[in-house]
Amino acid sequence: MTAEFANSAAAAPVNTLFCKVSQALQACAALALVALLSGCAVGAGGDPGANKKDIVTESDEPEARKRARLRLELASGYFNEGKTTVALDEIKQALINDPNFGEAFNLRGLIYMRLNDMRLAEDSFRRAIALNPRDANSAHNFGWMLCQQQRYPESFTYFKQALSVPLYGEQSKTLMAQGLCELAAGQKGEAERSLARAYELDASNPIVGYNLASMLYDRAEYPRAQFYIRRLNNGEYANAETLWLGIKVERRLGDSVALQQLAGQLKRRFPQSREQASYEKGAFNE
Repeated sequence: MTAEFANSAAAAPVNTLFCKVSQALQACAALALVALLSGCAVGAGGDPGANKKDIVTESDEPEARKRARLRLELASGYFNEGKTTVALDEIKQALINDPNFGEAFNLRGLIYMRLNDMRLAEDSFRRAIALNPRDANSAHNFGWMLCQQQRYPESFTYFKQALSVPLYGEQSKTLMAQGLCELAAGQKGEAERSLARAYELDASNPIVGYNLASMLYDRAEYPRAQFYIRRLNNGEYANAETLWLGIKVERRLGDSVALQQLAGQLKRRFPQSREQASYEKGAFNE
């Protein structure tokens, strides 16, 4: 289960966010990670308290930076609307006004990820980080891009860099991305620790809850799996995949009442789903 990450762009429908991580980084995501659980963030993610003299308010900014920021805001809006090439044009104008505007390079990286030009996306993120090594959002986004390319050790370096920034407000997002990448890399112990830390920070995150439940189910820790999957299925993000995992957990624990309640939801809400077909066949171990 994973998501397209970026605080600035439109989220994918929640029911598309659940998938096995072994398949996820390729199939479940054209994961430039946009929104709900946002991996890719557009805003500045540095440490606002790191150095008082570096804090620049709008009135302090030179005119070139003000013009560049206006272009960046326009680009972000177009990016949110899916108008990718228009957003790229605005970013180009922002960088003409201010070639050292790290936030613009970060958004440029997201745009090129969406355009599937990973060479220019990588160049953009590297330039954003070079201009501001304490920009946690750029480090997060670059780490996720590297993860999608299965460059796992490099991706973990950048997730660690993002998480090391004091006062970074999106640690749960980065811990989730790190955990999904660790799981894809076969590092199950590390993945569970990262996802558990993400859950502590944001227990409402359905992707984190689902993956923790799935890992615990695979390890036959059914009561612990039940804790996570019940909470998820009792909320707004339940879908065919979460209900099916819940059914399998309740079956293992011998709770036929809970099983039938979940099965009824699955049949009523997702009658044509693969999970409903598996339930009808009794294919609990596939």
